Amino acid sequence: MFPLKLAFISPHFEGETIAIRLKLVPRLQLLPRGKDIISVLLAILGITITSGVCYMTLCQAHPIFASEGQHFSLITKAEFLTAAQIEEKEYEAWLNRTNIKYKGLITSRPAKGIIHVKTKRWINGKPIKVNIVEINPKANSKLQIKPKTASTILNKKANIRNIAKEENSIIAINGGYFKPQTGVPLGALMIDKNVLTGPIYNRVALGINNDGTFSMDKSDINIEIKGKKAQIKADNINQPRMLSTYTIVYTEKWGKMTPPAPKYGMSIAIKDSTILNYNYGSIEIPKGGFAIVGPKQNIEKLLGDKKIKMDINFPESFNKSEHIIAGGPYLVKNGQMYVDIKEQKFGAINGKNPRTAIGYTKNNEIIIITIDGREETSVGMTLWETSKLMKDLGCEFAMNLDGGGSSVMYVNGKIENSPPYKEGIAISNAIVVNEINQETKIVANNKDADI
Repeated sequence: MFPLKLAFISPHFEGETIAIRLKLVPRLQLLPRGKDIISVLLAILGITITSGVCYMTLCQAHPIFASEGQHFSLITKAEFLTAAQIEEKEYEAWLNRTNIKYKGLITSRPAKGIIHVKTKRWINGKPIKVNIVEINPKANSKLQIKPKTASTILNKKANIRNIAKEENSIIAINGGYFKPQTGVPLGALMIDKNVLTGPIYNRVALGINNDGTFSMDKSDINIEIKGKKAQIKADNINQPRMLSTYTIVYTEKWGKMTPPAPKYGMSIAIKDSTILNYNYGSIEIPKGGFAIVGPKQNIEKLLGDKKIKMDINFPESFNKSEHIIAGGPYLVKNGQMYVDIKEQKFGAINGKNPRTAIGYTKNNEIIIITIDGREETSVGMTLWETSKLMKDLGCEFAMNLDGGGSSVMYVNGKIENSPPYKEGIAISNAIVVNEINQETKIVANNKDADI
């Protein structure tokens, strides 16, 4: 009889095998039969317990073992994915999702990470033609989504084809509202961290963030002009005056001269923190500087200060935003249909009209749509009908953009919708999608605001 006794468990490994040494101890003395049985049973019990403890210890302690529920599998090598491999996996998963999502519809893929869909819907027996573009920036790191103005100054307009051609854009849609007479955007607009215009009625805006995510919130703005002796607040930047009591900041993006000062008002020009000039009418806007126009009792507080600077801040939701563009009203908020026409002070725009809208999903895929209207083959949609469509497309947040004659969708050099006017009317700004190299993207992200 040779009962087994545990000698030791080796703490070292021989190749991929864990060495467990057991010592055989011969029994030189014969035991009575009953004791032999007990000895065998105790030996078996000892081996069973020891083996179980060793096995569980190895499974928990050694990196080549992995537990999956009640099963154990051997992992021979850790898997590390490169950024390119992660992107490719994201693209393949998104490709499968969109193939299912838009099954049976007319689709094209103008670039990696972009799908264009053409479809027709029927509401109360009336047809509506819809163009949809879904963009997944995680599936193509070369994609860049941003607003773009028609010109380097704000009081210019151009059709969407000309705006898109400047940067060889893959996708372009019309952007936010603008003053028809001048082309100045009516609402918040920031491009490459440079604030071009401030909000109107605190309307909703889309933020395109530096980490590949998106934000949507009301676009309230806080503008402070600070000197050593005095500090004043401005009501807006590069916007038409709505009240005589408003203090407005104008940059060279506005043009060469400011609008006239209001009655009992004053204008002041500042560059490199220094007051260059002031008067009581219109004033020249210095290049690389700014001018302030408003009530005299407000602005004259700055006179005599030698170091003046301006701070502009949007709500915390936009802290990471490289670009901001306003629209309105909301269409989807926190995954629910939400249309706040009265709160955002819109007039009678809820009828069936051509529409442009933008939103994003929980996975940070951008959804943009145009809806044709004012024709027999497509009657347009109300804001609530557009809200339902954006929710059905998976938007967590969405907002309306300028519509009517402005609604145009450009895809790879072609106008894909049927605007009321051929190729759409001249517009102030657009949202474009470009494919750029990584070096260009890094340079753009490192730009400082040039206010």
